[in-house]
Amino acid sequence: MNGHTTELVIFTLLFLVVSGMGFVAARWRRPKDIASLHEWGLGGRNFGSWITWFLVGGDLYTAYTFVAVPALVFGAGALGFYALPYTVVVYPLVFLVLARMWSVSHVHGFVTPADFVRARFGSPTLALVIALTGLVATMPYIALQLVGIEAVLKAMGITGHLPIIIAFAILAAYTYQSGLRAPALIAFVKDTLIYIVILAAVIYIPAKLGGWGSIFDAAKAKFDATPAPADGITLNAANQLQYVTLAFGSALALFLYPHSLTGVLASKNRGVIKRNMAALPAYSFLLGLIALLGFMAIAAGTKPVGTDGNTIIPRLFDQMFPDWFTGVAYAAVGIGALVPAAIMSIAAANLFTRNIYREYINKQATDAQEAKVSKLVSLVVKVGAVLCILLLDPQFSIDLQLIGGVIILQTLPSVGLGLYTRWFHRGGLIAGWAAGMAAGMWMLYLIPNPAKGKAHFGGSAFALKNLGLDTPITMYVGFLALAVNLVVAVLATLAFRAAKVAEGEDATSREDYFADEGDPKVKDLDLSAAH
Repeated sequence: MNGHTTELVIFTLLFLVVSGMGFVAARWRRPKDIASLHEWGLGGRNFGSWITWFLVGGDLYTAYTFVAVPALVFGAGALGFYALPYTVVVYPLVFLVLARMWSVSHVHGFVTPADFVRARFGSPTLALVIALTGLVATMPYIALQLVGIEAVLKAMGITGHLPIIIAFAILAAYTYQSGLRAPALIAFVKDTLIYIVILAAVIYIPAKLGGWGSIFDAAKAKFDATPAPADGITLNAANQLQYVTLAFGSALALFLYPHSLTGVLASKNRGVIKRNMAALPAYSFLLGLIALLGFMAIAAGTKPVGTDGNTIIPRLFDQMFPDWFTGVAYAAVGIGALVPAAIMSIAAANLFTRNIYREYINKQATDAQEAKVSKLVSLVVKVGAVLCILLLDPQFSIDLQLIGGVIILQTLPSVGLGLYTRWFHRGGLIAGWAAGMAAGMWMLYLIPNPAKGKAHFGGSAFALKNLGLDTPITMYVGFLALAVNLVVAVLATLAFRAAKVAEGEDATSREDYFADEGDPKVKDLDLSAAH
């Protein structure tokens, strides 16, 4: 074979074991009838603290985290550590926002963020815009999980797209059968493997490379020798603003993704969410260790497979670990792709079913019809993710996710601010969304990546000199696009109010945002209700 027999056997065995768990999950906490979005898409809305912790953690810390973050540190240095403060910042934000979203969603039977927007602002058009935005932003994120599996396969000498297609076909099959219960059950195995691999890596690899002093010296020597002004083991004047805006913008984007909300809505009460927001920063510690793998790869002299930078960490594992443990590490990355990809495809399918199919195609859809459509759409979404890999250039995979972040950030005024205020006019929110999207796409178009030979869409660091400013400083595109969105939304709202344009009716009440398990509104809720 190709010299990676042991790794391939262990990777395949663990992958098959986890896939088997995905199929078995349909019988785990089995409901009387799984044919509804509340059962298939939200696991019965009855997950406790431990299940939710692994589910949300498995959702947010993905194969992309394992592969792309240390690859960015390998290529750019300190800028790659933006992921660490952004996950620290995100949990207080999520604590504030998602507990309210859980309450109002459980009172009204909402399944998606667009459901909430539909009821809050009385606008099916705005809800459609939010749903489509969530779908478009989620697609590259699912594709990123494929990039993680592809990087591992390349490191084992396996080329071509057939193995990835097979892996996603298995994922599609057990997600179709088991719904959200499948990734919830698999997340236990995935996170355990990742913790074992990373803790072993930060102890074992530095010991083989002569200690952390040698690792940082090697990284400093590499970046000192490059002409790029924005790299280095510390930040500098050229990239500090990019770092801050990227960290904060990414934190704001993270809880807006439909899949983030899916894990939270599956929780049985507000207390579960609060406990998880207090405990989930443990993953941030792990993320810091994962990022350091990029510096270890520099010190080890690791070379990627061809020009694919995403293979740096798999190649580092192959270089430093015994064959059997390399197989375990590869399985951790592969399984780390399955959990979030399943949740993301379910979230995207729920968006289509609730906010496009039910709103515009079949207003009288039954629970069983909704569940069937959602299952089918989850398959289509996975096919779309595979096509993203086949048709697009995914080599610097972090760019895909950052572009998705720019897109999803434009839903912040409607979803995030909408939980706290109804001041914005629905027309103003649509105008702000359109302006923010246009500005974001224009700025992304202007960004080149000379290293990859790309004249456009080469990253998310927008040079302020494009705005006529005499400075080398860059900023995160999503942050600037969101600022445009908010300014236009405010001005348009004032204009609509001055013109006395009618506003939509708010179907929620103040008490809905504080309801908890045991509250009569929640306890007596018929969860088959739509809006």
